[in-house]
Amino acid sequence: MRKPIRQSVITMLALTGALFGLSGCNTFNGHAAMLGNVDPAVRDVVAVEAALDASDVAVTKQVVPAITGVGYATISVQPARNANQKRLMAIRAARLDAMRDLTEQVHGLQMSSRTTVIDTIVQNDTTRASVAGTIRGARTVRINPVGSDTYEVVLELDRDMIARIMKALR
Repeated sequence: MRKPIRQSVITMLALTGALFGLSGCNTFNGHAAMLGNVDPAVRDVVAVEAALDASDVAVTKQVVPAITGVGYATISVQPARNANQKRLMAIRAARLDAMRDLTEQVHGLQMSSRTTVIDTIVQNDTTRASVAGTIRGARTVRINPVGSDTYEVVLELDRDMIARIMKALR
């Protein structure tokens, strides 16, 4: 129901713009706040179009949630000489794991699988996964030690950043 209304509003705006062009008026810029002596009906049409655009933005912000990525890394397996370096490396590894998690959620995960069956017996079953993409603007929510040997890092992409990423993909 909303689409035909929007199309008729756009059509009326196009006709109004053409009329302004023919009459020599160069103040029409597509916004409700216009200069000069403009017909009130035209202002109403432009105001309705602006309201439709504003409601689209509001709906987009309500539909798109913030995305959270979580990553973990073990301290003891890090290749460093002292405990402080191992902790820092574990935090770094956990952060990269959280970035991978965000990338999976935004760009998707490519899966490939291969199963070999001989005489109705599964001989080999292999699954591979890969992810590729760019993540910008991830905010660190928290870095927590989990137990005595693991770090957890939580990153978040807010709604505005997700909207920018989605717009760039289109």
